[in-house]
Amino acid sequence: MPREIRFNAFEMNCVVHQSPGLWRHPRDRSRDYRKLQSWVALARTLERGLFDGIFLADVLGVYDVFGGSAQSALAHATQVPVNDPLLLVPAMAAATEHLGFGVTVTLSYEPPLPFARRMSTLDHLTDGRIGWNVVTGYLDSAARGMGEVGQRRHDDRYAAAEDYMAVVYKLWEGSWADDAVVADTATGVFTNPDRVRRVSHEGTHYRLDAVHLSEPSPQRTPVLYQAGTSPAGRAFAGRHAECVFMSGPSVQVITPRGASIRAAARDAGRDPTAILIFALMTIIVAPSDAEAKALLDDYRGYADHEGALTLMSGWTGVDFSTLDLDSIVQHVENDAGRSALDNITRADPSRTWTVRDVAEHVAIGGIGPLIVGSPATVADELERWMETTDLNGFNLAFAVRPETFDAVVDLLVPELQRRGRYKTAYAPGTLRNKLFGHDRLDETHPAASVRWL
Repeated sequence: MPREIRFNAFEMNCVVHQSPGLWRHPRDRSRDYRKLQSWVALARTLERGLFDGIFLADVLGVYDVFGGSAQSALAHATQVPVNDPLLLVPAMAAATEHLGFGVTVTLSYEPPLPFARRMSTLDHLTDGRIGWNVVTGYLDSAARGMGEVGQRRHDDRYAAAEDYMAVVYKLWEGSWADDAVVADTATGVFTNPDRVRRVSHEGTHYRLDAVHLSEPSPQRTPVLYQAGTSPAGRAFAGRHAECVFMSGPSVQVITPRGASIRAAARDAGRDPTAILIFALMTIIVAPSDAEAKALLDDYRGYADHEGALTLMSGWTGVDFSTLDLDSIVQHVENDAGRSALDNITRADPSRTWTVRDVAEHVAIGGIGPLIVGSPATVADELERWMETTDLNGFNLAFAVRPETFDAVVDLLVPELQRRGRYKTAYAPGTLRNKLFGHDRLDETHPAASVRWL
């Protein structure tokens, strides 16, 4: 039986996310990112389209690698200004019943105790529909903004992340027993003190001696997303992730990455098929192929190539302003994100990328693939990806907000449903139950070892 195709919306609380310059399009409403009603309307659209969730990206710094300053990022609205993603969630949750919310939070700059409380609070307020995209950061500007000289080395960030995860697992899973809250009006006891214990942790990077401040939430630990595909990132995902988000411009790039994630899960003693893998993609769909192509041509008229190279400079740590547009992009090792540079250098040896190629590709949809066509054409291509790559679904970026998502919901989803490749109703309960059929992390997950049995 063919696998169900899953969709998340890939969004960010800013003007320009993955398509620099498209904010200028007359039908684009991304400048309304400051208005809560625009997010509520989007959430309702996504739930109507039975999206599993909205995946909210975030950064804590500015893209200041291009030209050695933030000037280009500011001028081209390259993911700045950017607001906090977590504050959007309660309003969107109140307007929906089933939609999940994956929020990006950089653990490198978050003390574990208040962060654990914040996620438990969101899990309560959403009735168990919250997920956490676990990231360690990749911008030196973020580290400097937090009072550091620069970010730690790439693999050192993942070593610190292991220690961080150990702390938050103890807080979420091991501090309160399931029956700690009794709310006994006769005795006046709300919480049984014997069913709550302090968490003591003495790690290499983090120390803690505290009681978790929140009572057990529906999922306890949020659904865990992760996006690293470097060797250190794959090992981390294999141990911790329930959902993995990866980017790559083609089937040739994505296929081995998916296989490596499943191998890492197997090495960690987990069921590799229990991890859901989502790939970045942008879809431009219209009633006919000709109409979809006309939309793309229209969008390209607003694409911002300098903004695209500003993004890529931040993602890769390579200053693209110093390179000739027709020069071939070469691989270098640095402490920025590894995947974006691999995408255009060594991930697919059959293709070489010039700087101009990068600017044109990233300008609409970021580093992911772009599929353009009628519902039947796009569905055919999605099925090819599913059959070739062992994916579970796609994180869909937008070109024009909300037009891109409206078209997917109104045109593509019904076509996929007719083919039996897309759900026709949500499963009940929490986000984890919708995705995996249970509310709590399974027994093979490392968090289970600290659970209050």
